[in-house]
Amino acid sequence: MKISELSPEYRQPPPHTGFLTDLSTVVADVESFDTSPSSPEKLATDFRRILTNLGTVSSSLTHACRIQIWKLATRLWNACVDRANSTALARGPSARASEAEIRQAAPELLLLAGIPDEIPLAAAKLANFFFRAGKEWLELGRVDLATACFEKATPLVSATGPEEERRVLLDLNLARARAASGAGDQSLAVALLSRSKPLASASPEGIKSLAEAYLSVGEAALATKPSDPAVQASSILTEALDLCDKVASHSGASPKSPNLNELKGRCFRFLAVERLEAKDHEGTLRCIRVSRSSIGPAEEHPSMAILAIRAWLGSGNLLEAERELERLMVNPEAPEHMCVMAAEEYLASAGPEPARKVLVALAARCRAGGAAAAVRVVTKVVQGGIGSTGRARAISELVSDERVVALFAGPANSIQRGAMHSLLWSCGAEHFHAKNYNTSADFYERSMLYLSREEESRPGRAQCLRVLTLCHLALKQLDRALEFVNEADKVEHSVHCAFLKIKIHLQKNDTDEAIKQMKTMVGCVDFNPEFLVLITHEAIACKSTRVAVASLTFLLGLYSAGKPMSMPEVAVLRNLIELLRREQGTEDEILKYSRRAKLRMSDLGMEGFFGNGAVGGRELNWFADASWNMGSRLSKEKKYDLSAEFFELAAEFFGGASNGEGDGNLPKVCEALILSVTAMLSAEELNNSTLSDSDVKKGIQMLSRAGKLLPLIWHSVPVVSDQAEADNILYLHTFQYYQLLDRMDSSAHPQQLQLIKNFASSKACTPYHLLKIGVAASKSTPPNLLVAEFSLKASLNAALASQSPNYRVISAALRNLACLAGFQDLSGSESDAVYDVYRQAYQIVVGLRDGEYPSEEGQWLAVTAWNKSYLSRRLNQASVARKWMKMGLDLSRHLDNMKQYIASMEQCFESFRKMSDSEPSECILLGKKPDECSQQDGAPSTSMSLSTSQPILV
Repeated sequence: MKISELSPEYRQPPPHTGFLTDLSTVVADVESFDTSPSSPEKLATDFRRILTNLGTVSSSLTHACRIQIWKLATRLWNACVDRANSTALARGPSARASEAEIRQAAPELLLLAGIPDEIPLAAAKLANFFFRAGKEWLELGRVDLATACFEKATPLVSATGPEEERRVLLDLNLARARAASGAGDQSLAVALLSRSKPLASASPEGIKSLAEAYLSVGEAALATKPSDPAVQASSILTEALDLCDKVASHSGASPKSPNLNELKGRCFRFLAVERLEAKDHEGTLRCIRVSRSSIGPAEEHPSMAILAIRAWLGSGNLLEAERELERLMVNPEAPEHMCVMAAEEYLASAGPEPARKVLVALAARCRAGGAAAAVRVVTKVVQGGIGSTGRARAISELVSDERVVALFAGPANSIQRGAMHSLLWSCGAEHFHAKNYNTSADFYERSMLYLSREEESRPGRAQCLRVLTLCHLALKQLDRALEFVNEADKVEHSVHCAFLKIKIHLQKNDTDEAIKQMKTMVGCVDFNPEFLVLITHEAIACKSTRVAVASLTFLLGLYSAGKPMSMPEVAVLRNLIELLRREQGTEDEILKYSRRAKLRMSDLGMEGFFGNGAVGGRELNWFADASWNMGSRLSKEKKYDLSAEFFELAAEFFGGASNGEGDGNLPKVCEALILSVTAMLSAEELNNSTLSDSDVKKGIQMLSRAGKLLPLIWHSVPVVSDQAEADNILYLHTFQYYQLLDRMDSSAHPQQLQLIKNFASSKACTPYHLLKIGVAASKSTPPNLLVAEFSLKASLNAALASQSPNYRVISAALRNLACLAGFQDLSGSESDAVYDVYRQAYQIVVGLRDGEYPSEEGQWLAVTAWNKSYLSRRLNQASVARKWMKMGLDLSRHLDNMKQYIASMEQCFESFRKMSDSEPSECILLGKKPDECSQQDGAPSTSMSLSTSQPILV
């Protein structure tokens, strides 16, 4: 006897007892879902573990163990059904997936346990469990897991088996076809459906199920457009329709045959869709007619009317399309959104003309959403195009119809009202951009019909009125535009209204009113300085410089207040000066703003005011050039006071640059300083006034500053023409410096002389320059005789030393030297100084070609020399008289215009010589020799005033 047979405690437990206990515990947890704390995720994990363990021992299971597993799996399946029907469990995506996994564990356990013979139809039950588990996975979108369940179940049943197995096999094939269709494999789906035809033919229910499956696959093929040409949606749908006919034939034999009208209606509907997508409008209409004759219009789906509308529209038959639309509108089963969609499509082809009729009918049909439907319909009409005047007018009349406007009444339609307003506003904007201003204004006015009169709509109404103002402005209807903007100002006072009023006044050329309105605009709460910039542009476009200047002046005043501005102050000043330059008599204003630019440059610094880099350099150069040009222009107009100011400003601007830029501007700085002083002295001469001591000191300081720059620029001039200009600048500096020094006392005479000597030693000096300096020195009060004599002699010597002497300069220098020598004789200088000048002139004239020496100057020399003898004769100074007579006669012999006088002059001279030789006693009576008489009686005056005394030669 074995030991296990002796006592119970020595007996071995049944095999797999632990596994069954574990399975029973988990199944109990699934059953007690309302009290068990285990989550679906944990239960699914437990079943995965149990299935793994069972898979390792399934071959060694005893018959009793297999029966026990079948019982537990059946309990598990029933518990899963109860859990699915319960509302206490979570229904999230993760929980539903875990529940589906728990449900699938039941057939998996049965499959591993095997099919016992004593359980009837065990294989059909197991396959049915897999089928239902797969359907659960299909609902969750897991086609792969669903297909796996179906494939596990298919070998368990046979087409030759009992009816239950054939029924399950049919369900499996249809489910596999739907899964394949969902995965995009339409060819496999069609093959599975074809395989199911013998199984379905046994009963009307089976045929109907197969027809539904064909319809489902046909829908999918219609949506996915498979690439396989053998799989056509039309053929699949036709097959579904044929199966419906077979069901009808079975109905005569069986009173329990199902009602197939709905299924046939769906088949016809999708066949019509397929034909419509293929642009076969006649085929679509044929499907619709057959459908209506087959199932009757009472049971027809409303979407068939939409398909009919589309087909009639596609074939161009608007009348039939309208009839179908009316049929849809009166169909109580048709949803409102479907009626709206049909109206949209009809009006998209028919245009806006029938839109009013359709929209009124739609308003009567759509009780709750009439406003939304109207918005959709009008939107579709607008999308069809509003470019033509006729279409725009039709839309305008449509939206202004009282019945349509009434749809939007009430606070519940505020969103739709805003949508319609925005739609009409967009239409107006489109025409405005296309410059169809009449049509644009019409749309904007119609859009105001969809704005309430409440307080929150005031900004919108004001905006509409302002845009209408713009439309009438563009149409040159200025009075009408003014009416609209005044009304907008009453609704909402804003800077935009003031700006529009200014635009209107500008186009009316009412400058005073525009400036008055500008003052009002600046005081608006929402004022922005950018509006002043816009007004400037508008004023320039309207050629109203005065308004443009006023707007920039207002803008300039904001900078001093320290407000942040988008436009740089330097740009405002530049534009302001440029505008003022276009007007006459604005020099004082230009000077004022140019001074402001200089002051701001001093306060903010060059970069702080003009800007950094190249931009700042261009701004600075503009102000410098503008000041220079103004100074030059005013100098030509003999407005020397202003010219001096502008040249001084130009010097400051040109000198404001730093480093390399400053070096390039040094010539301009120097020249501007010199020209400023030149203008000051010219103003003094023109106004017959005297410079104040402060002005004289200021001029000397400016010339001293320029004098420091002259050596730096005079030797670096690269071009010959620029060298001539530089030479002239050096002369102007010397001449004006001399004149300012002349305003001081006589102690400055040595300084003046040294100044002229320095200039005479420079290469810039010319005989003409020295001549002018000499003339100025001789005419000053009192005359600077040293400077005059030096300058005139240096001018004469330089001119004579030239390769091509300028005898006009030489003759002028000789005349002024002669006059200066006469003045010195009267002052007690040597008496022969005047005669030396004439003798030098004679030496110059001798040998010249006829006309080379200026004739009037030569005549002056000859006549004045001859006339000087007149006083000597009266004073009985015979030798002096003979000397001057001979000089005049000698000069005349070398001058063409004096030849007519030579004979009489020679006769007169000979007569005087004989007379003076025969009467020496007059001198003897005085106890002196003739020569002594002529020397001691005093020389006659040779000044310019004596040349106008009674001469012998006229």
